[in-house]
Amino acid sequence: MLTYLIEVSIFIFGLCIGSFLNVCIYRLPASKSIVHPRSTCSNCGTLIAAYDNIPVLSYLWLKGRCRHCQIKISIRYPIVELLGGLLALGTFLKFGLTLEALIYYLFCAALLIVTFIDIDHRIIPNVITLPGIPICFAASFALPTITYKEALLGILIGGGSLFLVAWIYSLITKKEGMGGGDIKLLAMMGAIVGWQGVLFTIFVASLVGTLAGLAAMLQSRKGMKLAVPFGPFLSIGSITYAFFGTPLIDWYFNLLG
Repeated sequence: MLTYLIEVSIFIFGLCIGSFLNVCIYRLPASKSIVHPRSTCSNCGTLIAAYDNIPVLSYLWLKGRCRHCQIKISIRYPIVELLGGLLALGTFLKFGLTLEALIYYLFCAALLIVTFIDIDHRIIPNVITLPGIPICFAASFALPTITYKEALLGILIGGGSLFLVAWIYSLITKKEGMGGGDIKLLAMMGAIVGWQGVLFTIFVASLVGTLAGLAAMLQSRKGMKLAVPFGPFLSIGSITYAFFGTPLIDWYFNLLG
């Protein structure tokens, strides 16, 4: 019973963090404060009352509309809140009630912000990645599954590999391809998942990104000119490695053997 209560509490905690992540996703690209003022309706400007700001439940109670002007609220808000809750529960079930779990959860939360900002604006905020690189490197000292040397190599290989790809692409095509945000993002990821995780992340991101890109091109008239943000796929790859990397790699090599 106690374990169940802890799991529920952690899930609710994650839902609340997810609500805050929505604020970051909305305000960071506009260079607005994420702590002040209180949240308002983007259409009518009315302050959102506390009882209308309960993660997921308020969205369901209001049937996805503002109480005052009845404008439709994006389904993304409860989705981000649910992802915040599921990731909190997932890190607890994977790593227990430990500092390691907290580090991985904060890492995943940062990647959620990056993912949805990149989808909306095709940017990855420096305010997350630039301080994120040294912060994640410092955090790696508290992780039992990675050494500081692996973390440092992860930063160098993560940032360096994408920089090399971007440089070669621009050299051949005379056009800018991969943005600098992706380079800094993978460097930040490398500090947590190490160089092995960087290679895994690139592989998964490339695979999932290619499939998603092909699907998007089939539904769009832009064809090969369609720009697809890479940050979300890097996030998928990095989170997948954090939770399932070792067993997936072992399964793959056993399959080959």
